[in-house]
Amino acid sequence: MQKIILASQSPRRKQLLEWAEVPFDIIVSDSDETYPSHLTFEETAIHIARNKALAVSEKSGTNMPILAADTIVVCNNEILGKPTDRNNAIEILGKLSGTKHNVITGVTIIANNQEMSFADITKVEFHTLTADQIEFYVDKYKPYDKAGAYAIQEWIGVTGIRSISGDFYNVMGLPVSRVVQELRLL
Repeated sequence: MQKIILASQSPRRKQLLEWAEVPFDIIVSDSDETYPSHLTFEETAIHIARNKALAVSEKSGTNMPILAADTIVVCNNEILGKPTDRNNAIEILGKLSGTKHNVITGVTIIANNQEMSFADITKVEFHTLTADQIEFYVDKYKPYDKAGAYAIQEWIGVTGIRSISGDFYNVMGLPVSRVVQELRLL
């Protein structure tokens, strides 16, 4: 597989591409993460990913394929972003406790002057979490850089998730199997 540019600072996306043995360099550029309010949740994730890819494309001038992604968590028709602080993380996890939610990752690949985008959705259900469990997780793992205030591969995922339907790695931040399939088509 040809070498690509990963337009992300996410250690989880980096790890997933390493596991898939996709050769890559990392280039990041600030991009606008706002979105028009009329977009669907899938369109929102793609919109943000596309902005990331375009920002890196403009900055780098590279001919290598550029891969960008953005993950959002949607519960009860509300996007639960990255928590701003401890109290916000506790509040977000309280909303997820005992409920089902969708983890949506938008992906954009720019290659050969063409763009392709898609969104992958994984349904996740949490057990009912106690206040002590939520506070323990937030205080120990500090999930402030994670949409929905959690990482499935950490303690809360191991002990608090009842079920998932869809791609586990999508919840980590990249539907890597589908990405690899798309990259093979370049």
